[in-house]
Amino acid sequence: MSLVLEQVSRSVDEQVWINDASLRFEPGSFNVLLGRTLAGKTSLMRLMAGLDRPDRGRVLMDGEDVTGRPVRLRNVSMVYQQFINYPTLTVFENIASPLRQARMAEAEVQRRVRETAEMLRIEPYLARLPLELSGGQQQRTAMARALVKDASLILFDEPLVNLDYKLREGLRQELRALFAARNCIAVYATTEPNEALALGGTTTLLHEGRVIQSGPTAEVYQRPGSVLAAELFSEPPINLVPGSLRGNEVSLAGAVHFARSAALRELPDGDYRFGIRPSHLTLVPSADDDLELAVLVELAEISGSETFLHVRNDHWRMILHLPGVHEYQVDTPIRVFIPTHKLFLFDSRDALAQAPGPRQARSA
Repeated sequence: MSLVLEQVSRSVDEQVWINDASLRFEPGSFNVLLGRTLAGKTSLMRLMAGLDRPDRGRVLMDGEDVTGRPVRLRNVSMVYQQFINYPTLTVFENIASPLRQARMAEAEVQRRVRETAEMLRIEPYLARLPLELSGGQQQRTAMARALVKDASLILFDEPLVNLDYKLREGLRQELRALFAARNCIAVYATTEPNEALALGGTTTLLHEGRVIQSGPTAEVYQRPGSVLAAELFSEPPINLVPGSLRGNEVSLAGAVHFARSAALRELPDGDYRFGIRPSHLTLVPSADDDLELAVLVELAEISGSETFLHVRNDHWRMILHLPGVHEYQVDTPIRVFIPTHKLFLFDSRDALAQAPGPRQARSA
């Protein structure tokens, strides 16, 4: 089954929630909706499910217009970020509930529930009530209920956001494996760029109800079509510095100059915005084209086993995303390295002009 949204829009109380969104999801595909809070991810999924109806545009399944068809008449399942289970029903009956509503034969109910529970590793807990489970087990129960009826479209609205890091990592890997052999369409909403990268498939960037860019996840990440797309698909947001190309020289903020590479010679002279992802900045050189900068530490923000290092000089501020724990006092002078082959260039319209090229290995 394919799913197509044709120029759908929806407003609530004169506030635009979805603005002229057009998307196509192929059978058997895994799709990520990536955007900040209130970007329109949940609103878009509610239109897909039939929980809401667009003010304009159409929703088609396998070429059939289902815009006005309610959710109960669509073969759709949805998993929310909250652990939504029936508290008075056992895990078994929670998972079986959509099959009971469909009046499925008891033998088939038993088979499907046990197969799905085994797949999600909750078979030992089938006789328990949801409140007797851990958070991860409760969310697995909700996922099992969504998966058990073999829906054509399964929607995940930030389903892992309330779980701890290790549980999220494990369930994320399982989700991709679960859908590898299915022919349904899976749509997964998240605010986290790293989660979108880990899930793969296709990614659609949403901002203020608008589709900013859509395509294979790796392609959208490697070639964001605009400054906004680059900011949305980077956590922390991509570092941006004004600069220019003139003759054989690249200038950053009018203060740092280096030779123009062969790839950049294909671009016209002019003013650009240069972008570098926080994870591409380093404390030690790694390539021959690294640009060394003297900066001062503003803040070392330690999060688990990684550090977000905020630095500044007289011309700009930057954030480094570093593996490991790095402790620095405020105003400590350090040196950071920019691999210039990993610079993005955006033109005066904020459109992508040049994506990073291949790495130049550092000489011995």
